[in-house]
Amino acid sequence: MKALPDFPWDRLAPYKERASAHPGGIADLSVGTPVDPVPESVRQALAAASDSPGYPLTYGTARLREAAANWLRRNHGVAADPAAVLPAIGSKELVAWLPTLLGVRPGQRVIFPELAYPTYDVGARLAGAEPYATDGLLALGPEPVPLVWVNSPSNPTGRVLPAEHLRKVVSWARERGAVVASDECYIDLGWEESPISILHPDVCGGSHEGLLAVHSLSKRSNLAGYRAAFVAGDPALIKALLEVRKHAGMIVPAPIQAAMTAALDDDAHVAVQRERYAARRAALRPALNAAGWEIEHSEAGLYLWASNGADCWDQVGELAAKGILVAPGDIYGPSGSRHIRVAITASDERIDAAVSRLQ
Repeated sequence: MKALPDFPWDRLAPYKERASAHPGGIADLSVGTPVDPVPESVRQALAAASDSPGYPLTYGTARLREAAANWLRRNHGVAADPAAVLPAIGSKELVAWLPTLLGVRPGQRVIFPELAYPTYDVGARLAGAEPYATDGLLALGPEPVPLVWVNSPSNPTGRVLPAEHLRKVVSWARERGAVVASDECYIDLGWEESPISILHPDVCGGSHEGLLAVHSLSKRSNLAGYRAAFVAGDPALIKALLEVRKHAGMIVPAPIQAAMTAALDDDAHVAVQRERYAARRAALRPALNAAGWEIEHSEAGLYLWASNGADCWDQVGELAAKGILVAPGDIYGPSGSRHIRVAITASDERIDAAVSRLQ
């Protein structure tokens, strides 16, 4: 295993302390943790399954896998096979361990975007592989690559990759025998643009060979505390992941599986949550603009990718003095050094507080 970087959020501690000292309390727009209630139907399903003394299935219940496949078909036009769905203990766990689970070897490259969720880098290091951040994937030479990450909508930028771009990535990867893992955790949260899954026939030509799509219920259903996610795609890859996960004891608890099933069966609560986030975004974006921040990308997802031209840590400090905590862009890569990531996941009251302080 290669040496791991410092945990990025630890660097924010003094700024959090400064923001917390504001007379009106902190408006925490940094990590992006959900604050709204868990849907009642999901809580009921969890409670009903709470008497679960036996070991759960690593593969997940047939009912859960059917619910996930039906959701993909109903909402994203993906012809998913329930047999090619596998639950995970939150998407971060899967992202961190996927190179290891796929047998990526030391010295091999794991490719991910230049601005990216830090756990792609960590996952490569855990496997002893070489983390390689680039937006020039299609310009790389013929060198064999075992794993390529794409992320649309992007964390942190909110950028949406069009079907044409994703098709080129899939074609490039298939020519080299690479697996493409698509982090689609924000796919339900398109604003100006509609995200598309890598498993959609317009992208993959109807074949899921060599493809994996990672989905999370943390944001869409407020289940961050449940650690509820799943991966779908190539049946052969899912089978290989399942075999390793069975040996390693990577099992989603049975009550969580029941809760996930209820959440995936119900689209109504997702629409309600979208409306909450849309209202917070509509309040926060113009306030940032008026205060001197330019918003880039941010067409989808739960963050505003913003810059006033200064160093990202100077921007973090300026906002901390107002009692607002945001994430510095360089957490996501060196090219983010002039940007901040602003989450829209805080409560209405805290969003209103941030808007007032920006004015």
